[in-house]
Amino acid sequence: MERTEMINSFYDGYYEDTRLERSRHGQLEYRTTMHYIQKVMPTSGTVLEIGAGTGRYSVSLAKMGRRVTALELAERNLELLRQNAQGIGNLTALQGDAVDLSRFADDSFDVTLLFGPMYHLYDEQERDAALREAVRVTRPGGHILTAFLSVHAILFDNYLRGNLKDGLSENFDADYRVLHFQNQLFTGYDIPELEALYCGLPVTPVTLAATDGILELAGGRADFAMSDEEFEAYTAYHLHFCEQRELLGCSSHLLHICRKNTVL
Repeated sequence: MERTEMINSFYDGYYEDTRLERSRHGQLEYRTTMHYIQKVMPTSGTVLEIGAGTGRYSVSLAKMGRRVTALELAERNLELLRQNAQGIGNLTALQGDAVDLSRFADDSFDVTLLFGPMYHLYDEQERDAALREAVRVTRPGGHILTAFLSVHAILFDNYLRGNLKDGLSENFDADYRVLHFQNQLFTGYDIPELEALYCGLPVTPVTLAATDGILELAGGRADFAMSDEEFEAYTAYHLHFCEQRELLGCSSHLLHICRKNTVL
């Protein structure tokens, strides 16, 4: 099955539209990501979101007055994205693939968000192409924010309930090097591998943050509960510590932020 066909097949049966609302870890991921977007976002400016899903970030940013272009590969997600964008004149929704942004000129956007594609890019050349394209279309001095999955969190969240052997063989080779292959559907990274992807690109690293911490693992427990008051307290704690190196690998979602160099 080709990558695009596989992605369409998954999202045809998965309701992405409320993912960032229906669980505490989704809510935290959204709040943390918006926190960092707002830290680097100019007062007015243009945004490209690549892998926009159903538009949770794009719609929010457009409603804040930014001019947003949202690019999504999965057909079902794009359909919902366009529904969510109705009546918002400063939001344009397009279908497209992260590995080919040739429709956009160099240095076109103040902020580029690469929020979904790296979960589903298994081939090294395609991963490199997606990062190069994201950097190319960003203006010098602008920021690129890239979401990744932690390979360790994938193991913790999905394979500690009786199928650890499968999780190890699907994510690591015999020497514990991280594996990437299409049948994973979602592929993860460790921190050194993640950071090495940016080597040679005309960018300066800014930070790396955990966006949902351990809440996905905690949320899988039958006895897990968190009141609104507790969630607010945990969010404040999380935002204070989410760049701590020792906490990064336990987070399901990671956010890499870099700035495009002004002298190339």
